[in-house]
Amino acid sequence: MRKSLEIDPIDRRIAERLKSLRADRHWSLEELARRSEVSRATLSRLENAEVSATASVLGKLCAAYGLTVSRLMHMAEDGFVPLLTRAVQPVWQDPETGFHRRSVSPPAQALAGEVVEGTLPPGTTISYDAPPRPGLEHHLLMLEGKLRVRVGGRDHDLAPGDCLRYQLFGPSAFETMAESGARYLIFLV
Repeated sequence: MRKSLEIDPIDRRIAERLKSLRADRHWSLEELARRSEVSRATLSRLENAEVSATASVLGKLCAAYGLTVSRLMHMAEDGFVPLLTRAVQPVWQDPETGFHRRSVSPPAQALAGEVVEGTLPPGTTISYDAPPRPGLEHHLLMLEGKLRVRVGGRDHDLAPGDCLRYQLFGPSAFETMAESGARYLIFLV
């Protein structure tokens, strides 16, 4: 988590959406803290847009809500537009790792499939304790660099053009080596 004097507009919309998700479920901050394993203080600061969330924290919150991070991002956007040009695709950056996450698919709450572009700097690891929804299917297509993906207790080393298809039931991790970052697409089904 990074404290910022100037909160990005997408971070502010995410904060508002996180607050409304909790309110919709009639959960207290304590209940959400228990379910997500994120401290009550951190949750309060996130919901009040005092800080920006990291990928790890968003992953924990989305797991508690049973949402993908993409779905949360789409929920923070307004309306449905069938064409989303690259220039207006929402990009979120993890303040802790420098990970960039581009929501390629136009936001649509009624549609399930999503495409996300990830760019992970060299020497970076992002770990997720649990999937947002057990059994969530991913198709990860490597575009550039090298990436190690840990899923189901097994490591997969990916190079450009490789495609890894998996379902999430437990912890997962994405790791780049010191000499190379990675850019990839994930198709979520």
